[in-house]
Amino acid sequence: MIDENPRLREVLKRLSAQSVEDYYNPYKAFEWPNSLPCDMWWMSPELMTTAGHELDTELDIRQRQRLSRMESINFYSLNVHGIRELLMEVTRRIHTREFATPSEFFHHFIGEENEHMWFFAEFCLRYGGKIYTQPRGGADTIPPSRAESLLVFARILIFEELVDHYNMKMAADDRLHDTIRAVNRIHHQDESRHIAFGRELVRVLFDDFKRDATQAERDELQDYLKRYMNFSFESLFNPQVYKDAGLTRPLEIRTRLLSSPQRMNKEKYVFRKTLSYLQKVGILSDQDLSQDLSVGPLENA
Repeated sequence: MIDENPRLREVLKRLSAQSVEDYYNPYKAFEWPNSLPCDMWWMSPELMTTAGHELDTELDIRQRQRLSRMESINFYSLNVHGIRELLMEVTRRIHTREFATPSEFFHHFIGEENEHMWFFAEFCLRYGGKIYTQPRGGADTIPPSRAESLLVFARILIFEELVDHYNMKMAADDRLHDTIRAVNRIHHQDESRHIAFGRELVRVLFDDFKRDATQAERDELQDYLKRYMNFSFESLFNPQVYKDAGLTRPLEIRTRLLSSPQRMNKEKYVFRKTLSYLQKVGILSDQDLSQDLSVGPLENA
């Protein structure tokens, strides 16, 4: 049970103190220039969806840099949508009987994530003129069950670890504008606490779940989380992005990229820490992602 776990209580106490010590005013933390240069990278080239693919060599430097602008706007848009989802789920659970112990930290979590959503949306609207719509068709709705809260917080953890991989890389990339690096650096600073909390809470929730879970229920949990990792990674491959970057046949480009051998290797690398953790606590029995590719058209194509 959550309330009876001394290790979780200690982690929550430490992370809550860190949240107070590291607090900053996001509305004063950033310098927002009127525009960002177009003749530079807005996303590290190695992180782009075309990285390592032959398509990358077919584009000139201007096309690649324009694509990096659109992919960066899509990445921050995904953050806006992901944060909105996790805020709704956490708010539903704050100060409930089951989550009485983490509720104090939930207040810090909700406040910080709300501020993250603001500065990601601010970036998108200032420099992209829009927030890309949320992709559909890849992640199943969480079914009501004994595993519902476990699935919710496992999804939040997967989303945060995916995003943090990109944040760390771009925060350290001196090819990017200072504003882009700052957005990624500050988000990583907070996410490191959220990931530490998420890993501990998911472990506790899974320990409770597995006591009475059948093998079929454990298999269903594993399959669901693998599908969610697939969906989360594939959301980076947005055909509207390719269209806005001036590339022809954007849906074909998405299919081509997702069907390439590089895609699976890239996905495993991005989620390597997540997979190792989920295997360590026993949620996943192996480190293989689903081989099924969700390469169907998205709603915003």
